[in-house]
Amino acid sequence: MKMTENKVLVAMSGGVDSSVAATLLKKQGYFVVGGFMKNFSAESWSGVVENDCPWQKDSEDAQNVCQKLGIEFRAFNFEKEYRDKVIEYFFAEYAAGRTPNPDIMCNKEIKFGLFLDKAVQLGFDYIATGHYARIQKFKTAYRLRKGVDQKKDQSYFLYALNQYQLSKSLFPIGQYTKTQVRHMAHEFGLHNADKKDSQGVCFVGHINLREFLKQRLPERVGEIVDAAGRVIGAHPGAWYFTIGQRHGLRVGGGKPYYVAQKDISHNRLFVVNKEYHRLVYDTPVSLEKVHWINKESSLPYRCKAKIRYQQPDQNCVVSRTDSGVVVNFEGPQFAPAPGQSLVFYDKDIVLGGGVIEGI
Repeated sequence: MKMTENKVLVAMSGGVDSSVAATLLKKQGYFVVGGFMKNFSAESWSGVVENDCPWQKDSEDAQNVCQKLGIEFRAFNFEKEYRDKVIEYFFAEYAAGRTPNPDIMCNKEIKFGLFLDKAVQLGFDYIATGHYARIQKFKTAYRLRKGVDQKKDQSYFLYALNQYQLSKSLFPIGQYTKTQVRHMAHEFGLHNADKKDSQGVCFVGHINLREFLKQRLPERVGEIVDAAGRVIGAHPGAWYFTIGQRHGLRVGGGKPYYVAQKDISHNRLFVVNKEYHRLVYDTPVSLEKVHWINKESSLPYRCKAKIRYQQPDQNCVVSRTDSGVVVNFEGPQFAPAPGQSLVFYDKDIVLGGGVIEGI
């Protein structure tokens, strides 16, 4: 058992992962305090039903775990900052025809930004979360590594963290599988051992995305155009769709169609069926806002990468051109969408990543 006087503020969501994380740290001898962030609630936005964003129940679950562990519980209201940093970005990206990743922005700006800053101000040495990822100190630098559980690995959502953030963070459950975490929760007697996992960012994962977007981006009927240039249907607004999307097009004919391109200025969707399916695949991919966790790799650099969470790692070469950083994959990639994040890996080490700018 590791005995230490280090103080840790654990980001407690009310779920089993952060609850086990707090329990493990307490057993290791850390001085642990549970911190609950209220980032979003039904009263914040008219398009949200209370049951779909149950922050009060989550807060109660977090408090119950803290009481079980005999540790202090603290609550922080970050709704204004979350609106400014995450929700405004979310709407702006959709309005521009891009595909945002609010989970990555939330980690960068809120959990490992605002929450970490608050913890340091209050005298804590570290923050901890229930992420399935690992941090390794190598010589004088910190590495971000994938979680042991390949199905639950969340390193993709953490690629934007920097050396300071990693040096002040702990991921206690990154070395375990989800099955092991739930088993430990039962052994520890935690009431939420079988609580269902939350689905991503609350306002995205628990409500109809289109209904939420309509608060800022009202419906506007536009044309759906096929590969031959024929108008084959109508849609309620190009900004509600993303590249590669198949469902929700409501185009007849019995053929599955995929969104291949969006024209936001003219409110048109260009779609392809199986015959032209290759048009949804692209390589190379150009990036903007590239971030390296350690020092920038010498380019060109051969590594692996993926353009969406849970996609298998793909072989690629990262190069620098006059227009910026470009990623050439060994094989065409399905539907790389501007706004999505592309993350680089060297085996299980996260090198960094960037935002897809174009294809």
